[in-house]
Amino acid sequence: MEHEKINILLVDDQPAKLLAYEVILKELGEKLVVATSGREALEILLKTEIAVILVDVCMPELDGFELAAMIREHPRFQKIAIIFISAIQVSDFDRLRGYEMGAVDYVPVPVVPEVLRAKIKVFAELYRKTRQLERLNAELEDRVRARTAELERSTAQLVESEQRRSMAIAAGKMGSWDWDGVNGDWMLDDGQYRIFGVDPHSFEVNSTNIMALCHPEDSVRLQDMIADFSKGTKSFEAEFRIKRPDGEQRWCVATAAATTDTAGRVLRVSGVTVDITDRKNAEERQMLLTREVDHRAKNALALAQSIVRLTRAEDVQAYVRAVEGRISALARVHTILSLSSWQGAEIGRLVAEEVAPYANGGQISSSGEELQLQPATAQTLALALHELVTNSAKYGALSVLSGQISVSWSVEDDHLDLVWVETGGPLVHVPTSRGFGTRSLMASVESQLGGQAVFDWRPEGLICRLLVPIARTATGTDGHATHAGVAAVASLQRAVG
Repeated sequence: MEHEKINILLVDDQPAKLLAYEVILKELGEKLVVATSGREALEILLKTEIAVILVDVCMPELDGFELAAMIREHPRFQKIAIIFISAIQVSDFDRLRGYEMGAVDYVPVPVVPEVLRAKIKVFAELYRKTRQLERLNAELEDRVRARTAELERSTAQLVESEQRRSMAIAAGKMGSWDWDGVNGDWMLDDGQYRIFGVDPHSFEVNSTNIMALCHPEDSVRLQDMIADFSKGTKSFEAEFRIKRPDGEQRWCVATAAATTDTAGRVLRVSGVTVDITDRKNAEERQMLLTREVDHRAKNALALAQSIVRLTRAEDVQAYVRAVEGRISALARVHTILSLSSWQGAEIGRLVAEEVAPYANGGQISSSGEELQLQPATAQTLALALHELVTNSAKYGALSVLSGQISVSWSVEDDHLDLVWVETGGPLVHVPTSRGFGTRSLMASVESQLGGQAVFDWRPEGLICRLLVPIARTATGTDGHATHAGVAAVASLQRAVG
């Protein structure tokens, strides 16, 4: 490819000599620029990039030495090659002075064309190579800067990605780890340290200490799985338990993959651990809830069956009303228990729900400390309250607008003391015989809950006191059979004799 032409400045006050230089240097194929004085040469230098200056030493006003000194004082022109042409005999002193002024060579007159061309060509090629090198250096610097910027962007992206990964791992209760199969070294990330519940600054990471954190029943199985990698297994997934140094047990699931060499030797095992304790606890709660719902459903069905079989009434309509009322009482307490996932029922809400159908006139008031009842206790008390409020609506205080009912409760010596007081109703007579509702109430409270139901038939109104042991209720009614339902059936059977 044809090279780029460079500028050669010819400076002489004699046009004939300038023309001679142009003819001699024309063969070089470069661009020749002429100046007839030192001042004109300075003006050209300021406007044009010059590679070589060929200047006559003897010129009026500004000779070659003075021009060279002025050129060298300018920072832009300190590296320009200056060749002096002298028509006089040049002494060593003159040469020394010229070199001090920045000359790179001398050419005596008469000029030998071949010598002048050779000298100019050398410096022209040197200039051209220097410029090429400068351009290459600039391009290299640009590439280095671009590559550096790219690396910085990649590093920033990696850092950001790692931060996102760390955040995701922390949010997902995850950790990652590596095991070097050659030297046995382990590497854990921050998430893995958190799962293990150990301090990364003080915990010594080695196989012994890591396996010591695993549950004894699971550590052998994990070691066997890792050993299977040497038998060709590529990956595994396993659930296991760990016991943290503080004694807390956590459930984890680990997924791992091995890197092997051509001989099948395990070089590295990389894995991810996820803390699934919350999921395990949720599954266990779900299983318990399923069993509890099944247990309670059987109890409810047994109670409903007993109510249908054992309810007595004068006619069909009365029978239907009695059965519907008692089953509705069970349905209301069932709703309360369902809202608490069958953990229990608040007594205040239980009382409010059972008396709600008769409470629109403001005839019923209730008070007492808040208390969480066990499911079986709640079911039995719901039926008891239903019988009391139903009987009151038929024969007692709720049968007239002037009647009032007060329901209060307290806890003393691990016993629930619930008091039902009726006032302002019809004159009360002590019944000669007890009806089904009263008998079933007393039987269920006494036989099923181990409590006591006391009735005081005062003329001004009934007082019923239910004493229920809380401690026994908390520990004795939560089995996985139909004990509560069977007890309720038995109590109802005893109630009807």
